[in-house]
Order: sequence, then structure tokens, then C-alpha cells
Amino acid sequence: MVAQRGRRNGAVPAPKPAPKRRPATPDADNAPTAELPAVSDNGSDSSNVSGTVNGADPEVRAKSIPEAAVARLAVYLRVLCAMAEQGATTVSSEELSAAAGVNSAKLRKDLSYIGSYGTRGVGYEVEVLIGQIERILGLTRKHKVAVVGIGNLGHALANYGGFPGRGFPVEALFDIDPDLVGVPVGGIPVSHLEEIPRVCAERQISIGVIATPPAAAQTVCDRLVAGGVGSILNFAPVVLQVPEHVEVRKVDLAVELQILSFHVARKADGEAGSQVIGDVVVPS
Repeated sequence: MVAQRGRRNGAVPAPKPAPKRRPATPDADNAPTAELPAVSDNGSDSSNVSGTVNGADPEVRAKSIPEAAVARLAVYLRVLCAMAEQGATTVSSEELSAAAGVNSAKLRKDLSYIGSYGTRGVGYEVEVLIGQIERILGLTRKHKVAVVGIGNLGHALANYGGFPGRGFPVEALFDIDPDLVGVPVGGIPVSHLEEIPRVCAERQISIGVIATPPAAAQTVCDRLVAGGVGSILNFAPVVLQVPEHVEVRKVDLAVELQILSFHVARKADGEAGSQVIGDVVVPS
């Protein structure tokens, strides 16, 4: 999945010489894992349930988190919610990292961004950690979603029952097909594309999902922005032009399959270019 920022206007200022350089944000993900803070007598760490750690504002802290770490936090949240449903109250970094498919050092680094360091010998409180991640990801309030393009993909998204439970209720549907307009899908009547700005503004839609053919995607995007939508999930294989304040995430399934094809081909080439002698693999 690729993130696409809004375009920026204006001239780029000339660089100013500086005696010291601060590391760029993406490098922060490769920084050493933060050490555990001192544990108090009652066994708790320096964090609290409200999400403020050592006086740091959660909103300020969120801005410093690398995007790759944000994606992993979403995975941790899914795993933690499943653990909570099974009755787990605490989880070690090793258990959580194994379930999420990352190494434990990277997990501890990711969780240090949100101010959660766990307790030595105990690990992390599942419910507390869920609350901290939800606050950082902005999941403490619901984000109303509009789906545009009620074809096979859009129809499936409109009917997916997992969105409301995770704070993303689908509140509006749009299409241009006269056979679909006015027909309920997932309990919501489909509106015409021309109604996007008005309906999105009235229903306070914050996230728009574009599941249209490529030729219609930019027009749909412009109408979503006109309706006050600030975040867009784009399934159309095109690069959208948006204002600076609008965030776009692009999902291109063909690209993901091509990446998997590369790994399959590389593995096949590696196996074809080596042979096993005893227990040792040597080049052919």
C-alpha cells in the first residue's frame, strides 16, 4: 500500500547551512530500541491510561512516528484485540512480536513511540496497550466512510460488517449507474455521483473510498474534496491530484501481486542456481 501526499505549491526555500543535522524522520525507525524506564515500586511503568507519558502530548508524539511504524501499530492493534477476545490480560513483547510477524526489538521500538514500555517480567497490559494505540491512530471517535463505485469491489466493501465495529461506519454510497441509484446496498441507498459534495457535507464524511474505473477516479476525488472529505482510500490504478491538506492511500492489487511474483521468481532462481551436497548448499 502506497501513501500519496497532497501536492504542495510555492517555491522551495534555499537550504541554510547548519553546524548540526538532525536525522530525517524515516531514519527514526532504524534507531536503537529505547531502554525500559525505571519501574516504580508498584511494578508499573511511567505511562498512564490517559495516553500522556512523561508530559508528552499524544498528538505531538503521533507526528513523530514513522509511517512504517504506524502500519505496524495497526497490526499490533488487530492482534491485541484478538488476544483480548480470548481473555488475555497481559502479553510479553516476544508473544506479541511473534503473533504480529515482527522481531521483538522492532516491536519495543514501535511501542516506545506511543510511550508504552511495558513492565519487566510481566510485559504489556493488553487493554491499556489497546487504548494507547487506538488514541494514537485516532480511533477514539468514529470516521464516517463513503464508498464511490458500487461494482464488485465497492459492493463487497459496502456490505463488509467489520468496518462499523472498528470505528468506520459506511454512511454513503455513490454510483452513476441508473439501475443502482436509489437501490439499498448494505441498508444504504446508492446516491448519484453528482450528489457527492452535498451528501458528504451533510453526513460529515471524513473518509472516501474510490472503487471506480481509472477514468472516473480524479473527478470523483475532486467531488469528495469539495464535500469536505480529508482522507481518501484509492483502489483505482491512477495517481490522484489533491490539495495539500488531503491524505491519500493507494491500494493497487496488481502491484502487490507483481511484488509477490518478484519474490517467487527470486526464490526459484536461487534454488535453480545451487545444489545440495550433504547438508551444505553450494552454488552450481
